[in-house]
Amino acid sequence: MTEKKGLDDPRIAAIAWSRFRRIMLWMALVGALCVGAALLFLRLWTGPMPVHMVIATILGVWLTFMLGTGLMALVFLSAGTGHDDQVMDRLKDEVPLDD
Repeated sequence: MTEKKGLDDPRIAAIAWSRFRRIMLWMALVGALCVGAALLFLRLWTGPMPVHMVIATILGVWLTFMLGTGLMALVFLSAGTGHDDQVMDRLKDEVPLDD
């Protein structure tokens, strides 16, 4: 029987996903600070803003920040647990290496 590696091992997966959720929670708070900074900047630059502009700014800044954070956190999760090492490269024999 082969031993489980990376995210296939329940113990490693639990630790990795716990770490991922903790990172995302902290980044959600940092994203809220970025939203506050963006609203402050726009308020100083343009003056009073319509409610629709405030809502669009909140959603746009926070969702963009969280999308980037989530994708990068998944990259670190995948690399940190050895999940990337399990991928089989089926084209490695077909693509010539130029050395």
